[in-house]
Amino acid sequence: MSTMAALAPAPVDLASAGGSGPLPPALVVQALVAGYAPGVDILRGIGLEVRRGEIVTVLGPNGAGKSTLIKTIAGLVPVRGGQVLLYGQNLVGVAAHRMVSRGLAYVPQTNNIFARMSIEENLQMGACARDDHAGVAGDMARMYDLFPRLRERCRQAAGTLSGGERQMVAVARALMARPTMLMLDEPSAGLSPKLVGVVFAKVREVRDLGVTMLIVEQNAKAALAISDRGYVLAEGREQVSGNAHDLLANPEVGALYLGVRRELS
Repeated sequence: MSTMAALAPAPVDLASAGGSGPLPPALVVQALVAGYAPGVDILRGIGLEVRRGEIVTVLGPNGAGKSTLIKTIAGLVPVRGGQVLLYGQNLVGVAAHRMVSRGLAYVPQTNNIFARMSIEENLQMGACARDDHAGVAGDMARMYDLFPRLRERCRQAAGTLSGGERQMVAVARALMARPTMLMLDEPSAGLSPKLVGVVFAKVREVRDLGVTMLIVEQNAKAALAISDRGYVLAEGREQVSGNAHDLLANPEVGALYLGVRRELS
């Protein structure tokens, strides 16, 4: 068993505490309507499900509502209709700063590290709501096992790191809160092809630790290669969903929603 296997705690399933039966999925989004400006809906009835232990990727063209979706789940965008259920509990109306206590962590695409702080200080910030000092120290060591580059540079200011290393810091900091579900917004943005492969390999390792993951991504090929299932959004609605391999192999999906041209035989 991996030394990281004990990182994430078991989810708190209050919805199932009173009786037997199957546990609810990690995340269920039902008919979600949300937006920034009054009267302007970016999400127009989106629905999706993330089962426990899965990596699910949300894809789609620019302006489809991908980032708005996970920001809404994280409590950063007002909900005008629908539900967001995390382990059976409705998150609508829960303040963003309380999501970590519900087991949900979110890594935004930009401004996702404390640039002037060292790597070690960033990781400590991820555990700021915890008071189990021995557990925090143990998780810090596990983060350095998962991301060896960070151990080598632990005293270095995070803002001086490469793009790939910054993403590793952002993910490691989020994991220090011991989430049971982690959401990543465009983890490959701005990275070289080599670093994209490194980052997604680490994403898969994180899932193997027992952390369920929802990813928003533009790089369809790389994201679906490490995912269990995917959803394709367009115009604020889910248009197609299915097994990740099937979505990647579907030429109509690629041409219409992912910007992938069908090769001529």
